[in-house]
Amino acid sequence: MAISFNKREKEKLKQQKRLEKQRRKEERKAEGSASFEDMIAYVDENGNITSTPPDMSKRQEIDVEDIAVSTPVKEEVEEEVMQGRVEHFNSDKGYGFIKDLGSTEKYFFHISNAPASIEQGNRVTFELGRGQKGMNAVNIVLVDKGNR
Repeated sequence: MAISFNKREKEKLKQQKRLEKQRRKEERKAEGSASFEDMIAYVDENGNITSTPPDMSKRQEIDVEDIAVSTPVKEEVEEEVMQGRVEHFNSDKGYGFIKDLGSTEKYFFHISNAPASIEQGNRVTFELGRGQKGMNAVNIVLVDKGNR
């Protein structure tokens, strides 16, 4: 089987690259690598990287109990009771929407969070709770039965 000229040239180039790589590797070995001390970097008190070690005479002692590693405890926030009107209610499917009287926002609610006698047009008070797709009306209480 004959080897083409192009294939022979590619093989020569590959061989030259291998030899060049080997030569560079030997040069690096002969020069010697940088010492471990040359590779160390230090961080000063301002967070800057420097090559000089810190001055140990300026060192401050820190009490372990003074280090805070956690998030602060949330304060108990009382839920705000909102007022609204039942904008839409589908009794067959068991869900609806309440329109907030203060902001005209609409919130989804499920029948499990509302009284069984709820109807479209009722005035209600409710609280907000996070649902899968946003804020939902929960703890719904009828205020009065309004007209549509």
